[in-house]
Amino acid sequence: MDAKVLATLPGLLRESQRVFDDTGGVHAAGLFRIDGGEPRLLCLREDVGRHNAVDKVVGWALREGLLPLTGTVLQVSGRASFELVQKASLAGIPILAAVSAPSSLAVELAEANGLTVAGFSRGTSFNIYAGDNRILRPEPAIPRT
Repeated sequence: MDAKVLATLPGLLRESQRVFDDTGGVHAAGLFRIDGGEPRLLCLREDVGRHNAVDKVVGWALREGLLPLTGTVLQVSGRASFELVQKASLAGIPILAAVSAPSSLAVELAEANGLTVAGFSRGTSFNIYAGDNRILRPEPAIPRT
């Protein structure tokens, strides 16, 4: 996945958060697929609990017959906990991006299960904590001499 595309997901998630607009007090989980380099929101769910929001997304995918969710990215509005990494991994989601930090246990589980975890995914930047092999970064410019 292109790093520039991954960096756009928090903004796309936030733009689609209708309940947050009304309340200012819910978390969101959004499932994205990248089609031709462009992110497409497949499902967004909001809930007071970030774990519940993820459960709703995975439940939607189960009902739709989409599991395993290979080729998708799960963007969440809060922290990336051990449990969220577990849920993403079991659903077959290869990349989990969170607006806040992952826990150390989440990173360990992600590494053990081959999951990519990005944290502090805000604006135009993020940190990769596990599975950096899935993220395509631009080549650094070579200064002319």
